[in-house]
Amino acid sequence: MREVNLLDVYPRIKRNLAERGRWKARTPENRAIAKRFGFEYFDGTREQGYGGYRYDGRWKAVVKRMQEYYGLTEGARILDIGCGKGFMLHDFRELLPGAGVWGIDISQYAVDHALEDVKPFLQVANATDLPYPDKSFDLVISINVVHNLPDDLCRRAIREMERVGRAHKYVQVDSFRTPEEKEKLEVWQLTAELIYDTEQWKRVFREEGYTGDFNWTITE
Repeated sequence: MREVNLLDVYPRIKRNLAERGRWKARTPENRAIAKRFGFEYFDGTREQGYGGYRYDGRWKAVVKRMQEYYGLTEGARILDIGCGKGFMLHDFRELLPGAGVWGIDISQYAVDHALEDVKPFLQVANATDLPYPDKSFDLVISINVVHNLPDDLCRRAIREMERVGRAHKYVQVDSFRTPEEKEKLEVWQLTAELIYDTEQWKRVFREEGYTGDFNWTITE
């Protein structure tokens, strides 16, 4: 396992904790709505999710970074777990037109509203039961997904990543290193089931036999 930040080229947006506090996002009602991962989460108001999840090209630099870091070629097979509307896979197809892309998401809404060029390669499925044979992919990506599962299912999802990956894997999760970062994360997050510090996550990865790369989303 390697700790590496492959999202270091992603446009940095400071999470506005003061506004999230005003929206009372910690209420059970807002969390329950967010966890449906439907219209409200993707395209509703900010108090229940993204406040409008639209393609703007911001993943292009991340995709290029991953392609160079892992040496991906035209024939690469890439899986995005928690693909949303397929923005990252769209950018992979532009960068590597000969690559094969697949995506799964728990949200029927997201798949139904995906970018048209990648929609045929997406399906509704759960990270805990990936509908692919062993060692199917050269790169398996999971960004800010598995922390939305309870511990036993999160571990199962990590094992599934390991099962279907034949080369490279990259997982990123919400986490914290200090009590202050934990407090900020608890204020910000809407859908996370697991609030683990970085050392706890490393232990989970080791215990489940994960061999890929990893990094953290830290609320600052």
